Amino acid sequence: MINKIFLSISLLFGVSAFAQQGTASPYSFYGIGDINNNGTNEYRAMAGTSVYTDSIHINLQNPASFGKLKLTTFALGATAKYYDFTSGGESDKSQRQSLDYLTLGFPIADKVGVVFGLQPYSNIGYKTNTTTSNESNQLFANTFNGSGGINKTFLGIGYEINSRLQIGIDASYYFGHTDNTTAVQMIDNGSGVSLLTSTNEIRRIDYKGFGLRMAVQYAGQIKGLDYQTNLTYSPETKFTADNLTRLDVVNLTNGYIIDRKETVNASEKITNPQVYSLGAGLGKNLKWFVSAQFTYTENSKLKNSWNSSQYSSFEDSKRFSVGGFYIPKYNSFTSYFDRIVYRAGLRYENTGLVLNNQSINDFGVTAGFGFPVGRNFTNLNLGVEYGQRGTTSKNLVRENYFNITIGLSFNDFWFKKRRFE
Repeated sequence: MINKIFLSISLLFGVSAFAQQGTASPYSFYGIGDINNNGTNEYRAMAGTSVYTDSIHINLQNPASFGKLKLTTFALGATAKYYDFTSGGESDKSQRQSLDYLTLGFPIADKVGVVFGLQPYSNIGYKTNTTTSNESNQLFANTFNGSGGINKTFLGIGYEINSRLQIGIDASYYFGHTDNTTAVQMIDNGSGVSLLTSTNEIRRIDYKGFGLRMAVQYAGQIKGLDYQTNLTYSPETKFTADNLTRLDVVNLTNGYIIDRKETVNASEKITNPQVYSLGAGLGKNLKWFVSAQFTYTENSKLKNSWNSSQYSSFEDSKRFSVGGFYIPKYNSFTSYFDRIVYRAGLRYENTGLVLNNQSINDFGVTAGFGFPVGRNFTNLNLGVEYGQRGTTSKNLVRENYFNITIGLSFNDFWFKKRRFE
């Protein structure tokens, strides 16, 4: 009963939490923002690898795993993000908090499981300031500000053909909007006089669309060790992007809009690119597991977007991840620490974004702990992630980030008829 009450409260909280900014990266300006490639907290602590599956954890990146669920499982996760930016000899700091997922999974029949939930798909959250001048010695202050993102609600089903082979599919509906504002003020008209007006370009883009993901999972044994492999594929789909852009001339003294002009009101189709992922791992049941995963995303198709510049382009993305876990003794009665799950991982990827002919790469190291809570395999998962994205060469930004993640996974027999109350 406590779990069910907590679920209701969390769902109400989650609707508003997903509207918050989930990133502070200046690179989120391009395309549709920072793409969320992470699953639940347990898998994120293993560098995002999604090879391992069991009967009590929801593996959001692998719908084939849903068929193995034996308990009703509710999971939610959140992240505190800390950024340190460096560019041109200057530095700055920022931080964000975000809710990463709300999901519920349960077995609906023997060997059949269903999972549905809500999760941010991409985030925009940048704010930068620059000054520029022209041949007339006029000086301008430019402020670039962006917020919003795309969320997705999804429903997936998995089927366990036998103890070794599972298949699954999930369908997602994407929705949300981004707001991008460019404000320009003349702070010197060439004679030391500042204008008390600002010209603001405000662009709002509303997104909607559908997506699919299919997966197959196979497990077996070799020389006394357990192995698992999986393959997932998401075909290319299209998003509808409705763009409304206007120009406002604002009086900086009182904030009044002096003039307003609509410049663009149009709609176009943009590509949600196809994604392939292949992984394999080896371990000992309920003891340890190590896996490696390769993910390929056809990000070169992202070039058709309202948010672009003459200095930016996209290329296909490749992501390499290695991660695993270790449990000293899962059924220990004498030591709580022996039942803790210890996780770690390492990943590297080229994000697909190219600026000034420079590929923007991302490298990260992760670690985490899974703490058993109460009965029925409920657990609290804590994780940390340290990474670096971008470079200071070619006048770009290098961002160092440190993330602290927390995830809760509640497990119970919600739909099992009880003999006694």
